[in-house]
Order: sequence, then structure tokens, then C-alpha cells
Amino acid sequence: MDIKEKIRTLPGSPGVYIMKDTSGRVLYVGKAGNLRKRVSSYFYPNRFLNERISQLVRLAADIEYLPASTEAEALIYENSLIKQLSPRYNVALRDDKSYPMLKLTVKEKFPRLFMTRRKIDDGALYYGPYANAKLLREAVIILRQIFSLRSCGKLPKSVCLNYHIKQCLAPCAAKVSEPEYGEIVSELKLFLDGRRTELLKVLSEKKAVAARREDFEKAAELRRRLEALSTIREDSVSYKPLGEINELRKTLGIKEPLDVIEAFDVSNIMGKDAVGSMVYFYKGKPKKSEYRRFKIATVSGIDDYAMMREIVKRRYSRLSEESKRLPDLILIDGGKGHLAAALDELGRLGLDVIPAIGIAKEFEHIYTKEKKEPIILPKESKVLHLLKRIRNEAHRFAISYHRKLRAKRIRSGF
Repeated sequence: MDIKEKIRTLPGSPGVYIMKDTSGRVLYVGKAGNLRKRVSSYFYPNRFLNERISQLVRLAADIEYLPASTEAEALIYENSLIKQLSPRYNVALRDDKSYPMLKLTVKEKFPRLFMTRRKIDDGALYYGPYANAKLLREAVIILRQIFSLRSCGKLPKSVCLNYHIKQCLAPCAAKVSEPEYGEIVSELKLFLDGRRTELLKVLSEKKAVAARREDFEKAAELRRRLEALSTIREDSVSYKPLGEINELRKTLGIKEPLDVIEAFDVSNIMGKDAVGSMVYFYKGKPKKSEYRRFKIATVSGIDDYAMMREIVKRRYSRLSEESKRLPDLILIDGGKGHLAAALDELGRLGLDVIPAIGIAKEFEHIYTKEKKEPIILPKESKVLHLLKRIRNEAHRFAISYHRKLRAKRIRSGF
């Protein structure tokens, strides 16, 4: 597939695009509200391009992208990727009053994150500059929703609305200790520095510790931050689907084609509003018309394994009854326990011949029923990126349904 054919497969939605040369070296990183339209514009035959951009277009041999929910979200990823990759054709903006920056006041007892156009020697951390002030303001709102730092210039004497809508931890009312607040500031710094993989690992480890200590409130909050960051889908970089698929078959030792992959996830908070999701990928691409969602009906309390059993049973009992096509591979969001629950239910249905794997979030290890030890792939593996992309889509779909049910329950007063 040449670059122009690949551009035609880009979505007409927000994200970050990454241009590479024939050797795979990153040439340019940019953001867009409409990826297909923006990237296509470089290749208009009659468009006037300056020499720098003309040279970039001549060298560009491949395009990858990261989807985003909004262009403001894409602005955050664009900046962190530029820091990570140092693309040759990205021109650094002048650090002056004409461009806004993000300021993190790390010298304050309870630091704040806000926009500024003034950079002074006050010990604060500055990120940017950014070319689009409107999008940066939207990005600040997103970051506050995830990390919940205070926004007030001076600490009030009591909590405000931001605390009640979970956009502030309320250090003013001692709802959070200084060390706990400092940990969240450190997490935000990892994100702004473009070290998102490291951040997800840190949060996952903290969540596991909180769960072991039965600090369920903290575990739930850490899970909320992980879920919010998961919607960013850093690992959804687009690769050539069929070449990924072939590598996946080799990795799993499967000889038959893997045209249809179905992936499952469950979502709940302390057992409430429990839901499940199933996403459908055909030849490496999502087919949303085949997605299915499940409201958990037979499980009460916190039992993710039982919930996974229920949705697997419901999905494949129905397919069997209707004599519909079964998938070539089943992917379970979870480790050994989640996979074992799914495999047991498939066995009861007489469908344990379908290959099934689990991919655990904490270390991205891949579990199969054939091997006692997990398959550990390098972080740069295209197979791992594909599996994470599918897993993250199942997670996103489950979360969106869970939030819908929770909002409906809150509105009804229950």
C-alpha cells in the first residue's frame, strides 16, 4: 500500500499523524481535527508548498496515526510526541508572548496547572509553547478532569463545586494529604513529559497495592484515572492490518486465517452498574455494526470473573443457536483468571476449539491455554500494538456503556 492509498484509509476524526521516511525514521508529527482531510492536503497537486514542506512530502513514505476524542486531546499528544521523537521537520515555536504555554507551579505546596504567556524564573515547570490557545484551554480542562489538581489562585476555606464534580481533590479542606497530592503532580509530569507508558505502569502498580490493602476507595480512583488515560489510546498507532495479522498468527502458532477477532471486557465500580462489551475486528479493522454490549444480569457484587463468564456464555450461546459465524480468535481483557473463566465457559458450550488469549493490563503479557508461562513481546512489537489496540477498544466500549448506565441511575435518584 503506497502512502496515498494509506491516507485514504485514515479516519475523518481528530488525532495525531506521524510521517515517516522509507527507513521508518519519523519526519514530522502534526495534529488534526480531521486526519484524512489534513494529511491529504499535503498531497494536493496544485497546492503551493514552501521548500521545507515540499521536501517533507517528497521524503514521506508512510503515515501512522493516534486517534483522539477531540482536537484538544490531540494537541497534548502532539507536543509529547514531538518531545519524544524530535522529528526533523517540526519547527520549534519561539518561546515569547505570542504563544501560550502550560505552567505547573511545582514550588507551591499544592501545585496548579494553568495557561500562561509569560515565562519567568520562578521555579515552575513550563510546557510548550503551543500554537493554538483555544485548543490549549480545552486541553487544560481535560487534564484537570484526569488529574484533579486545584485551579484556584488562593486556597479557599471550604470546598467548591470543582470538588463535587471530581475536578479538584480539595486540599483546602484537607481532603487529600500533601504527599498524596504530590504523587498526582508527579503523574501529571510523566504525562506532560511524554512518558505515558511509564505513567500507566505506575498507576497500575499503585492500584494493585491499594486493592491488596483493601483500600477500595483509592483503588477506584486509580482505576478512574487509568480508564480516563485509556481513552487516549496511545497504542492505537495504525499499522498495515493484514501484515499485523500474519505476524499474530505466527506468534500464537495458528495456521488458519484470523479474519474475525472478537474481544471482551467488563466494567463496574465496586460491582455497581456492571456491564460487558464485545468488539468485532475484521481483518485487523473494527466493524462497529457488529459490536455488542451487555448489562450484567446474573452477578451481584465484585466478581469480574463471573461477569466475564456471563458475557461469553451469552455471546456464544446465541451465535450457536442462530448458526452464525464464530470468531477465529477470542481476546479477553485480563490475565490468567479472566482467560480461565472464559475458557471454562467455552468448554461448557463445546467451543473450546476456538483459540482464545488474554492480555493483562499491568505488564501487557499475553496468556494462552496452551502455555503455562505468558508470551512476553517487546514494547515495539506490531503484534503487541495490534492486540492492545483491540483490547483498548473493548475497554473503551465497556466504559462508555458503564458511564451511560451510571448517569441514568444518578438522574433517576438511585
